[in-house]
Amino acid sequence: MIKSVSASMLGVQSQKSYEEDFTEQSPVPFIVTGIVLVILFVVSLVLLVNFLV
Repeated sequence: MIKSVSASMLGVQSQKSYEEDFTEQSPVPFIVTGIVLVILFVVSLVLLVNFLV
């Protein structure tokens, strides 16, 4: 799940993988995982900037 969402966030997931993800499972876990990963990404950027400045 995390691998799939991460690949989608970076734009490197193939169309085949994208279609397989949503035909086999509900989109809700992907949405929740995406939101969590975006929040972690933003928090890590804020911490990095605070550390460097």
